[in-house]
Amino acid sequence: MLRLSKKSVGKLMPQEKMYSLRSLDAPRAGKLLARWIMGIALVFFVILFFPWQQNIRGKGKVTALSPGNRPQTVETVIAGRIQEWRIREGQHVTKGDTIAVISEVKEKFFDPKLLQRLREQISAKEGSLASKELKSESLRRQIKALQAGLRTKTDQAKAKLEAERVRFVNLKSQFERNKTLFEAGNIPLTKYQDIEYKYQAAEADFINAEIEIAQVQADYLDKINKAESDLNNTLAELFDTQADLAKLRNEYSNMEIRSNQYFILAPQSGYVVKATQAGIGETITEGGAVCTIMPESNDVAVEMYVRAMDVPLISKGRVVRIEFDGFPALQFSGWPSVSVGTFGGRVEVIDLVNTRPGEFRILVTPDLSDEKWPPQLRVGSGTQGWVMLDDVPVWYEIWRQLNGFPPSLYEEVSPEQMGKEKDTKEKEPKKKEESE
Repeated sequence: MLRLSKKSVGKLMPQEKMYSLRSLDAPRAGKLLARWIMGIALVFFVILFFPWQQNIRGKGKVTALSPGNRPQTVETVIAGRIQEWRIREGQHVTKGDTIAVISEVKEKFFDPKLLQRLREQISAKEGSLASKELKSESLRRQIKALQAGLRTKTDQAKAKLEAERVRFVNLKSQFERNKTLFEAGNIPLTKYQDIEYKYQAAEADFINAEIEIAQVQADYLDKINKAESDLNNTLAELFDTQADLAKLRNEYSNMEIRSNQYFILAPQSGYVVKATQAGIGETITEGGAVCTIMPESNDVAVEMYVRAMDVPLISKGRVVRIEFDGFPALQFSGWPSVSVGTFGGRVEVIDLVNTRPGEFRILVTPDLSDEKWPPQLRVGSGTQGWVMLDDVPVWYEIWRQLNGFPPSLYEEVSPEQMGKEKDTKEKEPKKKEESE
């Protein structure tokens, strides 16, 4: 399109007909607005190339790094009825202080002298056990005496048997000689009959001596077997008594421990946060919560949850900027240097399994090189955090956010590492030349 100047237009058109053209001149405000827009566009264009520190946003709450320093629920080990409260909410307690006293609710343990009666039963069982031990020792001595008597009587019977055998052999020899003489008619019948009678008597005595040995052994073995049977019965009773005594001692120990459980003690020093049971007379079950104690500790940390897609970019020791609820702050996530009211932290723990669907938990501890965290922090207070990553241009960050891409993670290279890489690159061509 051709553009005509005012002079050329004046030559072509009369002067009086140029009023409409003069009314079409751009107003001063429009020119000023155009300059402002161009300036803002220029500034925005320049800002697009400013460095922007990428970060991963997460929300969480204040907690303690050590599980032992987190709020502890005090529970009762046994069922009972609250008899007396020894504390009030908000009170400071020391480890071992009595929080509440409960009374028994099971009829099995109603007897106030139950421990004394158990001790009496244990004493009776111990006496019975001692008497059975004495009886067993007596039976053992009796068995040893019977065994010694058996050996003695057997030796005596064997000695008698040997004597009878010698006597029998002698009389047998004498009988055979006299029998020969009698058959030859050299001795009278009466003498022969007398020698024959003695021979038969010696043979009978020899046989009786053999029988006597067996009889002695049978008698003593019968007595020994009876004594051993009594000993075994006594030992069986003794073992039963020992088992009963062990049960009684176990029951006594359990009752002694149970009697100590009537006093609910503070597991560690801290402040009583909340009593979960009502007043006196309320019945609580085994394992029922009585109150909550917040331990005394400076082991403060932040429990923060981040998206699963961002977890691979987080490593232990990463810098985190934290904004605590109740503390005024102005946070520029991409420019932490101009942020006000936030506090520094370091990633200490990254869970290996997701805590919530699509979210992982990380624990952040105070950054010792940064400003100290406020002492007014309370466990459970809400927080917002930003895990700081690497620097990228602003235009790249806008483009990433619009496309929903995860942050970029570049490996930081120190000047020393860069120098080493440069040296290795310079040495490689020299090695190639030498090899050629």
